[in-house]
Amino acid sequence: MRISIILPAGELGHVLSAVQEMMADGIVAVRDLEVVAHKTRGQLLSRSTRVRAIMTPSPKKVGVNTPLDEVARLLLSSTFTGLPVVNEENRPVGVITQGDLIYKAGIPMRLGLLARAENGRTSAVLEALGARRADEIMTRPAVVINQDKPLTEAVNLMLARNVKRLPVVDEVGELTGILSRVDVFRTVVRECPDWRSFQRQSIQVAGLRTVADIERRDVATVLPNTPVDEVVHVIDCHDIQRVCVVDREGRFLGLITDRDLLIGFADRHPGIWDYFAGKIPFTDQHRLQTELREHLAARTAADVMKTKIVTVQEETSIEEAVRLMIEHAIKRLPVVDAEGKFKGMISRDSLLRTGFASL
Repeated sequence: MRISIILPAGELGHVLSAVQEMMADGIVAVRDLEVVAHKTRGQLLSRSTRVRAIMTPSPKKVGVNTPLDEVARLLLSSTFTGLPVVNEENRPVGVITQGDLIYKAGIPMRLGLLARAENGRTSAVLEALGARRADEIMTRPAVVINQDKPLTEAVNLMLARNVKRLPVVDEVGELTGILSRVDVFRTVVRECPDWRSFQRQSIQVAGLRTVADIERRDVATVLPNTPVDEVVHVIDCHDIQRVCVVDREGRFLGLITDRDLLIGFADRHPGIWDYFAGKIPFTDQHRLQTELREHLAARTAADVMKTKIVTVQEETSIEEAVRLMIEHAIKRLPVVDAEGKFKGMISRDSLLRTGFASL
């Protein structure tokens, strides 16, 4: 009997030692394989991978009676924006997300902006939350996944229920971990083939899905000479957190986020905080808002945009886009063509929804 195992050279040592231990009689031989073509069904995850293998174990959690100010403090000091809520038996009964804090508890802005606020403003928000408990605003019931289920099933559940993370439970329903989109993407980066290496070796790859399959093309853009007050208006009207800056030929120049605007103008005009907190409509004729408009109108998009932005092209593989997002800790990637013209944007959500559609 002959058994052939094909794998990347970098994994040879680990697999070879395991094979030698299992073999009682026979010969183990190693040789290079000259590959001329590779076909893929575009599946980014192995169907054999289990949730427990990639979940974050012993996750941060809160109880049903935890005061909301403690919940908010925990989220403000973390990189994640959601927490499982457990009962006395450590079973998930709900989840608190950033959206729950904004729409049910009334915090004035998303956590990323609130974390940048001056201490007095943050303290006031937290103080207002202190009288309420986690079970008053949590989303229930919790959408959970068993730790022994296939990872592909967990991804399908995320997509079907439109959630970014899943509490993971054991056979008796107790919380053992948390599975987020980032955990899934890290697995893709670790396990998927290095398609760039294939291309360098002139190996033809068929069936590979690319950024062109998932990019969103209806993304708001502004010109570099657009006054900042108009940029703020675009962000507000489209209910988005960022806009791309392009020249008149459509070439991508940079990116402006609401955080950039907040940080850039907070010291020079405190009224920007009130605008982003939604306390005062931007179109009011109040003296403070008039002054703020004048202050913002004196600057242009070119003055505040970030130019060192990671971009991808439409022919970039989905796996490479995932790798860039994880490597640079970013949630969205602008897409450009060979001439640098802006084509659209891809997000973690679009990667999960389209990149894993065939699971």
